[in-house]
Amino acid sequence: MEKKTEQWATKLGFILSSAGAAVGLGAIWKFPYMTGMNGGGAFFFIFVLFTLLIGLPLLIAEFVIGRGAQKEAVTAYQKLAPKKSIFSFIGHWGVVGAFILMSFYSVVGGWVLIYSLMSIPGMVIKNGADYGALFDTITGSPLLTVAGLAAFVLLNSFVISNGIQNGIEKYSKILMPLLFIFFLIIVVRSLTFEGAMEGVRFFLQPDFSQLNRENILYALGQAFFSLAVGISVMVTYSSYLAKNVSLTTSAASVSIMNIIVSLLAGLAIFPIVFSFGLEPTEGPGLLFVVLPEAFSQMPFGELFLSLFLFLFLFAILTSSFSMLEIITSSINEKVKASRKQIAWVAGLAVFIFGIPAALSSNVLADFHIFGKTAFDASDFLVSNIMLPVGCLFIALFVGFKMNRTLVEQEFHAGNHFSNGLFQVWYQILRWIATVTIVIVFLYSLGVLL
Repeated sequence: MEKKTEQWATKLGFILSSAGAAVGLGAIWKFPYMTGMNGGGAFFFIFVLFTLLIGLPLLIAEFVIGRGAQKEAVTAYQKLAPKKSIFSFIGHWGVVGAFILMSFYSVVGGWVLIYSLMSIPGMVIKNGADYGALFDTITGSPLLTVAGLAAFVLLNSFVISNGIQNGIEKYSKILMPLLFIFFLIIVVRSLTFEGAMEGVRFFLQPDFSQLNRENILYALGQAFFSLAVGISVMVTYSSYLAKNVSLTTSAASVSIMNIIVSLLAGLAIFPIVFSFGLEPTEGPGLLFVVLPEAFSQMPFGELFLSLFLFLFLFAILTSSFSMLEIITSSINEKVKASRKQIAWVAGLAVFIFGIPAALSSNVLADFHIFGKTAFDASDFLVSNIMLPVGCLFIALFVGFKMNRTLVEQEFHAGNHFSNGLFQVWYQILRWIATVTIVIVFLYSLGVLL
């Protein structure tokens, strides 16, 4: 007997959960340092443009597949794709990608969890502290990194084991509003410092003379991956959605929320960086090294650092929920076991697979795969190969292989948009998005120099 498919209790719950899936390391950790290293305001402008013109059409495509099939990722493609077609394997590709991504993503999640807990008693900010050394101490400890990984996966397994309405939706409704509230508090605080407006100008005033082809492609990649498209997470999420909800407006809401979080991240970080004479081009250490130094110079710095770290933790959790959900739901469709059992077993598998990545900065630092640590190799495999290939096949599938009548029905369901808008979206997906994805993929592999 076919298992009953769960549904979101509300449209708001679906939008917040989907936004939570998109908002995570990419928006809060990677976006600010990528912006700082690639031209500031001009990079942000191009990022927004690509998010709306490329990312949004792909997000709608994943929504169309999921609700059109009313099945999780693996079964959805098998149901909609021609039999024995290469497209029937896209779901499996996404599940494997989500599993690998979740394994090293949880390592960073563990770091943030450790920092968050340390920030409560004031163990992060200390007089004369060397924040680079503190970060190295945490990531250099096998016990701390593996314990952080275990705790982060444990939190995810608990939420996913409780299902859609009582798990993902329930906690996303709490965590996402808190994320925005915390962000607003920190933005207001950061804007009060002397010299803060210099940081705002750097972030929001485009200087297109700073742009080159590399900056533009980085902006495209950031927009591309920031919406969580490519591993069919959104296919699974939209499969739980009622037929009377507009996919297009939901996708637009998620995209806009993602842009707003990126905007808030920039407004929270760059005014602080410029106020204290720090470098916006610091890179990946911006969050863990530069920000604690900046917060240490503020009144009530411990409080604001703690708020920021917990905000970051919330964002990572809502994003990781989606990764574990696609794994759990695909197994739940095929195996005669309860969701709770599958979620905990899947979490255990992620933990075990993530141990080499957790140990990459300590005991396994000298172990390399194709010249990369286990952590970096996993990151490269997912970010540079699995995500763009997944996006390409999704665009090709919806644009050329999926039943066009069903595509139109799902696009128009729940709204009154004209057929002209459908045609615009359909042609962008078929041609502009497809060509752009190929360019980004080839560039990331070094084929295009």
